[in-house]
Amino acid sequence: MNLTNNITGKVIVITGASSGLGETTARHLASKGANVVLGARREERLHMITEEINAQGNGKAIYVKTDVTKKEDVHALVDKAVSEFGTLDVMINNAGLMSIAPMSEIKIDEWDRMIDINIKGVLYGIASALPIFQKQESGHFINLSSVAGVKVFSPGGTVYSGTKFAVRAISEGLRHEVGGKIRTTTIEPGVVDSELKHGSSHKESSDFVKDFYQIAIPSDSIARTIAFAIEQPNDVDVNEIVIRPTAQDF
Repeated sequence: MNLTNNITGKVIVITGASSGLGETTARHLASKGANVVLGARREERLHMITEEINAQGNGKAIYVKTDVTKKEDVHALVDKAVSEFGTLDVMINNAGLMSIAPMSEIKIDEWDRMIDINIKGVLYGIASALPIFQKQESGHFINLSSVAGVKVFSPGGTVYSGTKFAVRAISEGLRHEVGGKIRTTTIEPGVVDSELKHGSSHKESSDFVKDFYQIAIPSDSIARTIAFAIEQPNDVDVNEIVIRPTAQDF
């Protein structure tokens, strides 16, 4: 069996798709024949990416301007996928924010923002796709956590780690509840080249992160990992993958 055939023709929604892992994953899956539906806030980026994907002539790409902190936006994104392609096969909850700073800095606005994007954004994605998956008795959730959701990233990453631990817990609970016919995968990347490293307003923490990211692996490493999970036969559920640069010890 050619596993690539289990990607061709699939309808895949991706949040946070205007850059980094989301963009690279969209391009990679479309190159394998998937129909991708991109959601993010930066509409000009989404327009450019979808135009370039469609020019390649493999899978089709469309987009919806989406703020994952607004449940109605995420619902509209999923609705667009179904109205355009007639179904939904994979929901990739990728949008994320990493604001690193010591707890003593009391950056409550950044805590709120990470909770809204990293946790509630994933929940809104699940809420939008799950009724469709249950009705059709098939589907695949792919939720992006982090190695910081496996081990607390400290000092500075305590709240970020809290949000990513939550993604793992939600994903595992979801698998227990709906895993008979719906697949659930959690991806936990280490240091990967993306805009995530620019999310910190605390200068010392930001400098540390940028230095740490010198060992980053390219975002297509994660795109290939996501493709691996999707392309498995439908009775194979790849539940969890941790992927780091070889040089990363954390």
